[in-house]
Amino acid sequence: MATTKKTTTKDKKETKKVDENQIITLYMQQMLMGDDFPKTVFAFCKKNDIEESDFYTFFGSFDSLKQEIWNKFLENTISTLHNDSSFSGFSPKNKLLTLYFTLFEVLTLNRSYVLYTLKDNKEGLSNLAQLKQFRMAMKEFVSNHIATDESRASKLSKITKPVYSEGAWIQFLFILKFWMDDNSKGFEKTDIIIEKSVNTVVDLLDSKPLENIIDLGKFLWSERKM
Repeated sequence: MATTKKTTTKDKKETKKVDENQIITLYMQQMLMGDDFPKTVFAFCKKNDIEESDFYTFFGSFDSLKQEIWNKFLENTISTLHNDSSFSGFSPKNKLLTLYFTLFEVLTLNRSYVLYTLKDNKEGLSNLAQLKQFRMAMKEFVSNHIATDESRASKLSKITKPVYSEGAWIQFLFILKFWMDDNSKGFEKTDIIIEKSVNTVVDLLDSKPLENIIDLGKFLWSERKM
């Protein structure tokens, strides 16, 4: 008489409970480990012994997960700024400088992932779609916390908040591209480009931006020749 083996708890591979941040960490680590990254959510969950339903509790797809990673980068940046009691008293220029410096510190901690997703893989900068929510949140932060300085009310009146925040976003993309190609020690040249570009853009609201434009142009030209 044929017998069947009774399935026991030991025979089953136990799955582990995970939260949003743990899934993000697993995804980022495995993305950078090689070419055998699971191509489906099912395969990803199977490989990491987690329930597929747990994945979908937090993310609807890999695309939404990638967007959330960038959201986390910005959330960490904004949290750092809010924890600095002096930030609210900064001038618009210093607020923008602090935003960029802090944001690129966060990105530097995750540089391998950023370079892979935006530069090293086949999709390259066309992968900027994953920054869609990041862009909206960053523009909102700039509008609410930087483009509202009363001391510059007369000059800012000619520049609407959407225009100001869109300008800050375009400036970020410019700095991001520079940072991705920056091979200087400690990415010190990125720090220089942040300061020079912010000085130029913000001082366009003042009477004599020409000196800053020339200064920025000279720096970019010297970098191009190296």
